[in-house]
Amino acid sequence: MKLLHQLNAAFTTLIIIVMSITAFILYSLILNMLIEDEKRQLEGRGELLIELLNEEDSPLKVNQLSQLLRDSEFRVLMFDRSKREIMFSTLPPETAAAWASQYDETLHEEDLWESQGKDFVVYDIAFTPQADGVILVLATPLRDLQAVQTMFAWRMIFVLFIGLLLAVGISHFMNRRLVTPLIRLKTELKKIEHRKFQDLKPVKASGEIEEVEHSVRTMAAELENYIRTQKQFFQNASHELKTPLMSIQGYAEGIRDGVFEGEAADKGLSVMIKETERLKKIVNEMILLAKLDSDENVYHPEDTDIHALIEQAKEGLYPLARGKGIELDYEQPVSYNLYVDPEKVMQALVNIIANGIRHADSRVQIKTRETADHILIAVKDDGTGISEGILPQLFERFIKGKEGETGLGLAISRAIIERSGGKIAAQNNVEAKGAVFNILLPKSDTLKNDKERM
Repeated sequence: MKLLHQLNAAFTTLIIIVMSITAFILYSLILNMLIEDEKRQLEGRGELLIELLNEEDSPLKVNQLSQLLRDSEFRVLMFDRSKREIMFSTLPPETAAAWASQYDETLHEEDLWESQGKDFVVYDIAFTPQADGVILVLATPLRDLQAVQTMFAWRMIFVLFIGLLLAVGISHFMNRRLVTPLIRLKTELKKIEHRKFQDLKPVKASGEIEEVEHSVRTMAAELENYIRTQKQFFQNASHELKTPLMSIQGYAEGIRDGVFEGEAADKGLSVMIKETERLKKIVNEMILLAKLDSDENVYHPEDTDIHALIEQAKEGLYPLARGKGIELDYEQPVSYNLYVDPEKVMQALVNIIANGIRHADSRVQIKTRETADHILIAVKDDGTGISEGILPQLFERFIKGKEGETGLGLAISRAIIERSGGKIAAQNNVEAKGAVFNILLPKSDTLKNDKERM
């Protein structure tokens, strides 16, 4: 069953249950209300009759009242309580005699009196103040009130039926407004399922559905970008792996067939070893990237002095910098403790500083600065800067500049920094020439608190 029909059925069932309970309670209360109202009317009529009868004690007055009572719809019984003698009655003789005889025994305290299988709502009052004097009884058949109750019940059923139709109609309208965006959202999800990202259309909605729609569109954009990146990755990976393999294959076949001999063969073997090392490095870096993306056990954080890591990275890259005539300058060497994997963060720092050395003209500067919750590490070089065409994709896999090696170093650095809970960004130095790499890493307390809240 579709969601729209389920909501309509559930809402209709709820309305029917609520209305049925309400109708049952009202139907039960109506009769009691009618009985109480009838007793008040009978009381008023009884007091009026007694007042008229007490005004003048004359046969003419009694005859006039008797004629009035006979001509009216009143059911009246007047009897002498002590003698059980009926003085006046508009009721059937059997009923009048039965009530007069049973008055003191059972009927005196009752609200409903019964006669010949019929119930009556009665009001009885002493006509004279004596305890055994004349009793005046006014009665109304209960079936008259039940007829009013039935008529009211049918009208109530009609009103409830109209209300049910209106409620179901409003429910259907509101549910369509609620479900229609979901149906359209389902259509858009089908497009995402078939990777038709260009055919996606916005869905008009509000509230939580609007938030879901926004999340779906964000997810689609991320998925499209991921698929595009993967395609680009496989294309670049195949190219990067194909080049050393072709060199190795060409020299190997040349040596086997005797094309390269002597010094040429030795050179070919050197090229093969060099390309093999390069191929091995690419494969290892690809494996590391895959582990950083999927393997939780590859990252082992601990309290680490970031100053010691930077000094260690600087010392390790000193031969490379000296060979290129680049000065390595580390300013503000203050000790900061971070909760990171020292080996992985060391690798990220080496990759970024080495990248600066390869593109610098004479100097690479490393600075650290403390904020409330983070440590900022800035690596600046005085080279030609980053090409505007490469800058947006700089940290993607196999994206490299003129001096780049495998195109995986910066991608690995980003993966390590993000795995450490930090961020990395690159930009051209607007104050001077060269590029700036900014690494933002959370302090130990901040990272631990974030993990505890998660």
